[in-house]
Amino acid sequence: MNRLALARDISGLAAVPGIETSIHGIAAVCDPLGALYLPDAGLLVVSDLHLEKGAAFARRGMMLPPYDTLATLTVLAAVISRYDPKLVVSLGDNFHDRIGSAHLPENFRALIVAMARGREWIWINGNHDPDGVVDLPGACTDEMHYAGLTFRHEPKNGLQSGEIAGHLHPSATVRRRERSIRRPCFATDGARLLMPAFGVMSGGLDLGHQAMKDLFDRAALVAHLLGRDRIYSVRYGNLRG
Repeated sequence: MNRLALARDISGLAAVPGIETSIHGIAAVCDPLGALYLPDAGLLVVSDLHLEKGAAFARRGMMLPPYDTLATLTVLAAVISRYDPKLVVSLGDNFHDRIGSAHLPENFRALIVAMARGREWIWINGNHDPDGVVDLPGACTDEMHYAGLTFRHEPKNGLQSGEIAGHLHPSATVRRRERSIRRPCFATDGARLLMPAFGVMSGGLDLGHQAMKDLFDRAALVAHLLGRDRIYSVRYGNLRG
């Protein structure tokens, strides 16, 4: 699924229900647009927005289509409209580099201000943007403990209980109708959950990669893949590769 194309036709998935799961005993909904919602806390989680990625590459002389920020914010507005959360947590790499938020065009800044109106907003610092954001609503922090869970950008090594993290951009591959399909995914063993990258120009790292090796109980690990028409939940043992 091309997430940049998704932003141009957001209505297709806007009415598709998510998949219910739980993390460390806390009820959650994996949304097909790539966000996680905790209904009991009224909390919406997104990760790895990588806003202004195209602008960051342009500053280095590499030209990419300049549509990523608007597209990502369009998808973000859709999930905020769906759940009307009390609190939004963005799990780091909110911007693609340290100066992205300072150089954010005013029209995009206004979109974020409008989305944040009437709700709390927490920006978790990531490895791409460790200094936080500039002139945007909300607070910045390295990690947050809330509703019995820990929210951070980079997952800690080893098995963890109650952690929701991003950074690794998990994806998974399944074989369907004689062809392989790779999709971003939520990855959870019930104790911790890794978020898919929300940014429309972000890549993915397969769950079989060495970086994922010690993060989950593989016997309990499930990938909730973002599909074109719904979320597909597949146990790790049934994934290809």
